[in-house]
Amino acid sequence: MAIAELGHTGLWVWDLPLMRDFYERMLGLTVTDEDDDLGIVFFSSRPDEEHHEFVLQTGRTAEAGAKQQHQISWRVESLDDIIAFHHRFRGEGVEVQQEVTHGNAFGIYFFDPEGNRNEVYLRIDRDVRQPFRKTLNLDQSPEEIYAEAERLLAEGGPAYRPVQ
Repeated sequence: MAIAELGHTGLWVWDLPLMRDFYERMLGLTVTDEDDDLGIVFFSSRPDEEHHEFVLQTGRTAEAGAKQQHQISWRVESLDDIIAFHHRFRGEGVEVQQEVTHGNAFGIYFFDPEGNRNEVYLRIDRDVRQPFRKTLNLDQSPEEIYAEAERLLAEGGPAYRPVQ
């Protein structure tokens, strides 16, 4: 017996319309179902394959600033996608914690309107011991981004900065 994959996750929220707009418009997730009476919305990044991977429901009781989950990570298919999110987040004023290379991935850590940390990331086909995280400048061409990531990986030294 073994787990095959993570099926879905969800968040309790204070402001469902605000959060729905963020995940639907900002991240491009598809609403697959919702129930206004229950205050719940189901989302999928692959609605033809998976009914939902993410759920929002009203009823959050944790106070502002309380840590609820470590992060929610969303995989993308290309460096162009990462760069597009970099520009979208900047243009929309989304709070970005850090843009990084993990050696085996490039990612952007950001916060939704209720302070939940998310990440969009691109897997890189290489084996790098984790945790490894160094700031990556995404205001460069794709070739320069890959070259900087290689340089940062080769530098070694302290690589991980814990989230406070």
